[in-house]
Amino acid sequence: MTRILNSQNHDRDAVGMTYVYPVISRRAGGVSVGINLNPNNACNWHCAYCQVPNLTRGVAPAIDFTVLQAELTTMLNDVIHGDFMQQRVPEDCQKLCDIAISGNGEPTSCRDFDKVVGVILQVMGSFLLLGAIPIRLISNGSYIHKDHVQRGLHLMAENKGEVWIKVDAGTDEAIARINGIHTSAELLFRQVKSVAAVCPSWIQTCMLAWQGEKPSDDEVSAYLTFLRRLKEEEVPVRGVLLYGLARPSLQPEAKHVSALSAAWMEAMRDEIESIGFSTQLSL
Repeated sequence: MTRILNSQNHDRDAVGMTYVYPVISRRAGGVSVGINLNPNNACNWHCAYCQVPNLTRGVAPAIDFTVLQAELTTMLNDVIHGDFMQQRVPEDCQKLCDIAISGNGEPTSCRDFDKVVGVILQVMGSFLLLGAIPIRLISNGSYIHKDHVQRGLHLMAENKGEVWIKVDAGTDEAIARINGIHTSAELLFRQVKSVAAVCPSWIQTCMLAWQGEKPSDDEVSAYLTFLRRLKEEEVPVRGVLLYGLARPSLQPEAKHVSALSAAWMEAMRDEIESIGFSTQLSL
């Protein structure tokens, strides 16, 4: 039976491919063709809200470029020239909105990230998609200092690319609790600054309740201060993609997390916009 895609299900195995998967993206606003460089479910972060099953600590495996190119070609041919949209996508979402390098872990941990970007751009060019839709990277920014990542970001920037970089909290304690990584808000700020200097970038923020409690006033204040500092230092961030929990976490921490109210999320959006950032809210 053919499964209809919906925004509540981001199954990376929806079409049985190794690296390529289609989803309906709330934030992108249509069909996003995803590139999963972490089919081993390995990531250097461990976000409490992550929907990846059997998530492990680690990096992306070696990539089979022949398979990647063939899968992306097949998927785009079916989306653009075949009956994929009619059979698998609700009528109001039948728009190809991007090619998104995302998946089941941190994609820039792939040691051939720049070569992956090159393959994607080559296939996009064969379908006359360069400049027509963006190539997007969804990342936590932790490998931005690597040469292969820098090369890949420059390639993306030259071809209407953009980065959605994760910033879920503004205190070291909240980052450790939500993202499962012992790092500092200061380092996170420098990573955002470095990414935005190379490629057009958006902040991507997931806000959630922890054990039924909304984020504390101190945590909210620290997050907003983080954003104000971006403005003060003229970091060229284009805006904020603010979203809540739409799908259940598959991590042990799932018992701690729940969705915030629409009213709370809308108030947070207004606070962010008052700083001067364009903000897209997805509940």
